[in-house]
Amino acid sequence: MRIPVRFIRAAVLGLTVAGLSGCGLFSSPDARFDPAPLVDYTPTLSVATRWSTSIGSGGDYGFAPQLVGDTVYAATPSGAVAAVDLASGAVRWRVGDEPLQAGVGSDGRTTAVVTGKGVVVAYDAQGKELWRSQAASAVNVPPAVGNGIVAVRTTDYRIQAFDESTGKLRWNVQRPGPALALRTSIRMAVVPNLLIAGMPNGRLLVIDAASGAVRWEGSVSASRGASDLERISDVVGEPLAAGPLLCGVSYQGRITCFDVSQGGRAIWSQDIASSTGMTMDGQHLYLPDMRDVVHALDLKDGHELWKQSSLLNRRLSAPAVAGRAVAVGDFEGYLHFLSRADGSPMARLQVGGGPITSALLATPRGVVVQTGGGNLMLVGVGD
Repeated sequence: MRIPVRFIRAAVLGLTVAGLSGCGLFSSPDARFDPAPLVDYTPTLSVATRWSTSIGSGGDYGFAPQLVGDTVYAATPSGAVAAVDLASGAVRWRVGDEPLQAGVGSDGRTTAVVTGKGVVVAYDAQGKELWRSQAASAVNVPPAVGNGIVAVRTTDYRIQAFDESTGKLRWNVQRPGPALALRTSIRMAVVPNLLIAGMPNGRLLVIDAASGAVRWEGSVSASRGASDLERISDVVGEPLAAGPLLCGVSYQGRITCFDVSQGGRAIWSQDIASSTGMTMDGQHLYLPDMRDVVHALDLKDGHELWKQSSLLNRRLSAPAVAGRAVAVGDFEGYLHFLSRADGSPMARLQVGGGPITSALLATPRGVVVQTGGGNLMLVGVGD
């Protein structure tokens, strides 16, 4: 009997990357996939917790804090949605008690989250509920808010845009999808007049925010392998734009950068895949690969500057630039700071709260961490 694809897709969407990476779908006695023990080194960077605020409970890949101006917006699976002052950690407003599947997206005027039933909920700048709208299916990716829309990516491979003021559906874009897709750190990017989204088929879409017209579509990587699991090639993390360059990285695939001034021509690619995504500092890209080796690449041509393997198999989060360092979180609640110059360990901080699955947030005052226990923390970075 052939199992319907919708049931297969639902099963895999319920799995985290930890279950699909390294040792595969099931546990393995192979010690090669054991998390590397923490190494001793001489710290060369001062890091400290500036503030810590409990905003709710729980953590998941569909939740990532967002900074707009001097306010950090965050949400938790327990239903909390909060606006927090970046300087002090004071909660400016907090609402919600309905279990959530994804959040948060905000442009400072409108803040959006998605419930477990696929309902998009929008709040105004004071935390008052504005509207609710039903998405086409479940949503495991934080909403993207800006350019007059609230956009969500659903599990049936649609991108839907709702009017930011009214919640009315403005447009809908759908692409064919594979039998299986990941539930991991995935985000859409908002740039002036456009929405950029990675898809489970290894492709990037650049969409006109006003009309929903697809302005450009490119392949980060192609699916390969004999089984549905081997062919998973979702674009993960957040697509990164720097001048004319647009870069994406995929699971079991590679990283590719396109030049949008030349019609979106691929200018370089590297066979480095990731489970969680990447970050940049204007000149270099930083990302953990599928085995949690951290790489630094030159943004212009993709050549590798360094790699650091001391965090092997520690299930690293999406990274963030933090002063002279690049920061990553791990499965034991540690923050690790690696030198942007050569990848050497510079500092380590235990923030607790279980695995750090939410993407780290770089801010002018340090790194904001959303812990697995529902705390929001600012970690300051000195010299």
